[in-house]
Amino acid sequence: MFAAVDLGSNSFRLHIGEPAGGRMHIVRTARDPIRLAAGLDADNMLLEPAIRSAVKTLQDFRAILDGYTLDAVRVVATNTLRVARNAEQVLPRLEAAIGYPIEVISGEEEGRLIYMGVARAIDKPDERRLVIDIGGGSTEVIAAIGPEITLVESFGIGTHPQAAAFFADGRITPEAFDDAVTEARARFEDAADLYKAQGWDAVYGSSGTMRAINEVIGRNGIGDGSMSQASLHALRDILLALGHVEAFTMPGVKKDRVPAMVGGLTVLIGLMQELGLQQLTAINAGLRLGVLSDLELRASRLDRRDAAIRACMRRFGVDSQRALRTAKIAASLYEALEPVDAQPYLCWSAMLHEVGLQISMTGAHKHGAYIVEHADLPGFTTREQRLMASLILGQKGNLRKIRDALGAPDVAKAVLALRMAVVFMHARADGDLAGLGLRMKGRIELELPAGLLDKHPTLAPWLRKEEGAWNEVGVPFSAAVR
Repeated sequence: MFAAVDLGSNSFRLHIGEPAGGRMHIVRTARDPIRLAAGLDADNMLLEPAIRSAVKTLQDFRAILDGYTLDAVRVVATNTLRVARNAEQVLPRLEAAIGYPIEVISGEEEGRLIYMGVARAIDKPDERRLVIDIGGGSTEVIAAIGPEITLVESFGIGTHPQAAAFFADGRITPEAFDDAVTEARARFEDAADLYKAQGWDAVYGSSGTMRAINEVIGRNGIGDGSMSQASLHALRDILLALGHVEAFTMPGVKKDRVPAMVGGLTVLIGLMQELGLQQLTAINAGLRLGVLSDLELRASRLDRRDAAIRACMRRFGVDSQRALRTAKIAASLYEALEPVDAQPYLCWSAMLHEVGLQISMTGAHKHGAYIVEHADLPGFTTREQRLMASLILGQKGNLRKIRDALGAPDVAKAVLALRMAVVFMHARADGDLAGLGLRMKGRIELELPAGLLDKHPTLAPWLRKEEGAWNEVGVPFSAAVR
């Protein structure tokens, strides 16, 4: 049984699901329309009242989670915590409230997870489809064929910024509505031709706002009753006639969600106009089902992150055999250091430690760190990529540049394991390490097999550099022959 918690810009949501018979059965849900995006000030700082509200919701969610026996829990945060300038200070408070790490995912990763949820719900493996998710702070558009994504982008436009910019006082005027649609069209116009080139057999809308618009249209017989351009414009005309969000009382959407619906409607109309869409189908599947499906894949050892690492290696021409040897040595050394937790990021970092060679031989570790931190790596969060970037940056040279990371004992052990693996690879000593010993408890003690330094004379200078680098950050380093 798995749990997915989605910290969205409009709402916080929780799903607990149990896979059975090839389907994910949702056994418990929870939702709080927290409107986190409204808690950002003009400088994109998340304000204290919004933070306290988020903490309270997550404490309530934790009480729900504690009532189930769960194999894995994943908490993901989207656009508001992506853009909040004080997110690093806020996240520890939120994590303490929910009791699990919070992963701030990129917009592209959000789109991929949304699509995983949609694909899981649609049993049409060969269908060429377009999926649109209009959230509180961003809009994800995904083109795919069956399970394979061909194009995914996240656009920085959502229901909250549209409502705040064009309908802040609640009034809905023709001028404001048209300006909002034009703003939306401008956000999508550069990408429109790329998406049109993909082609599609069907178009789906996956967000809560999309489903709310669909519910309003269907329950009130607006237009032709479907999610067509004609129906959307008919809903627009109703809103303009009412003139204010407070005047909208039609069934299908709660009063507090009307501003989000209006903002989302402007985004949807603009996007459909740019892509030439006449109709779409709202579907009750998306990010949370995608997160649950991803957890199920990881439990069966089909981790998307492994595929992302291999794709990055191919893109940057990494010598896969050399990378694999480095990873094996690093993993063995890390295990010998008796860490508290397993460190999959060490092996992934070792596989990518030479991606920067395509740019510079001497500065490969610096360029590699930048690439890994900023590359689009499906399945990885911003925090995970930053950790791998630190390991890659710290693979050689001085350690002052990653001093903060070394404060975590297991990270320091991972850095040491990778540095030593790289040293042995450089000295071509990787095949002669039987009997080698390594300890790190306040100080680093390296015990070398007899004859290793004589067989590999360049190893001694490398070890002298290591001694200096570790001593410089206050960790004594000594190497001796058994």
